[in-house]
Amino acid sequence: MKLTLAESRFLKDPVNIISELVNEVTFRINENNVELMAMDPANVAMVKFNLLSSAFVEYSLEKPIDISVNLDNFRQILKRAKPSDVLTLELNKNKLKIELTGDSKRTFNLSLLNLDDQKQKEPNLKFLGNVEISTDLLEEAIEDMGVVSDAVLFGLDSSQFSVQASGNLSNAKIELPKGDDVNINLSGDKLSSKYSLEYLKKIMKGAKLTDTAFLSLGNDYPLKIEYKVRDKMNLQFILAPRVQND
Repeated sequence: MKLTLAESRFLKDPVNIISELVNEVTFRINENNVELMAMDPANVAMVKFNLLSSAFVEYSLEKPIDISVNLDNFRQILKRAKPSDVLTLELNKNKLKIELTGDSKRTFNLSLLNLDDQKQKEPNLKFLGNVEISTDLLEEAIEDMGVVSDAVLFGLDSSQFSVQASGNLSNAKIELPKGDDVNINLSGDKLSSKYSLEYLKKIMKGAKLTDTAFLSLGNDYPLKIEYKVRDKMNLQFILAPRVQND
């Protein structure tokens, strides 16, 4: 196996974001992509990451393989990659060889883990509404809600997407009308669901990957947030709702 990325950020940034939620993970590598799917220890959020073979300048693989690593250790190595570095991954017995080539050539060897082969299954969810929104707008709205509460209520109707929060002494609401930066697709009249602000802040770090986020939701239903870079990668999160009366 030899995988070479000319743009290391397509692995470095997602790993940095995912490590906020999970620590030990398995990368499943086949002829089409490098895939990761994991659930956080509290079973509140699931993450799915696809790094497509078309993102690599070299993608040499004899057969599909699973590689399990400590994500925090992997993240610490990837942090050393400069934007201009070429990143190469190779298997070296029971270690993952990570090579960073730029002004110099730096080599790291990360020990692999033996994790139970329990492949996560993506839940079969049927969403009633979808929002395509500027990541800047969404990130700012979630940060505003953090002033008031530890949970936010997403609302959706045919004309707008709203984000609101209520605390003991104050409340806040942001209305984002349908337009160039907010595209709405809705089945029915209106939707609302409440989610943990702590998890949303971690998930919103994906905003650095792309200018647009894709949200899928329902009534008191899980939320899917997806970041896409065409022909390169896809990072998505599924977040469980909080009950409305908590």
